[in-house]
Amino acid sequence: MILIGQYDSPFVRRVAIAMRLYGIDFEHKPWSTFGDADKIAPYNPLRRVPTLVLDGGEALIESAMILDYLDDRIGPEKAMIARSGEARWRHLRICALAMGLGDKGVSLLYERVLRKEQLDLWVERCKAQIAGVLEVLEKERAAVKTPYWFGEKVGHADIAVACVLRFVGEAHPALFDARYPALKAHSAACEALPPFQEIVQPLAPPSGD
Repeated sequence: MILIGQYDSPFVRRVAIAMRLYGIDFEHKPWSTFGDADKIAPYNPLRRVPTLVLDGGEALIESAMILDYLDDRIGPEKAMIARSGEARWRHLRICALAMGLGDKGVSLLYERVLRKEQLDLWVERCKAQIAGVLEVLEKERAAVKTPYWFGEKVGHADIAVACVLRFVGEAHPALFDARYPALKAHSAACEALPPFQEIVQPLAPPSGD
């Protein structure tokens, strides 16, 4: 399998870390959605990452879809999420909040880097959305007494939140600050794990080329 996308993307990174934890081998193509869009297009017409190219040539897109495929492949006993029921949707809710936070972090970064004159209304909206999600995640993580969000073992929610927090912290450090001690601790604990230390890339702001 081939995983397309750079590890400074929290969406790509969460997939790569999950694959490493699952022991699934893959080839990595660190293609940029800006500079390498023409390379990505044959596999994903949206020219977005992550894109996972299966051994048979079929390509999967979007991190949630890719992880669903990987969970099915690895089997319910090893999957890093409950198979069904309340435990599953509660887990997926945290993942959705994290991915929404990532989306807004990316939007705010693009607004700053790609536009000569930022639209203040959009900037303030993104900042409010980011702050709102951080507040919810902080409150919920602070109430958890287990090492990870849903127990003793790392799960998709832990990975998603940690990857997004790293991205937001690098892209918008003033927004992820000392107001969120539980999330800071969660991030540090995850980033100390070998797969997180192996699969990491400092943020490279888009150049627009």
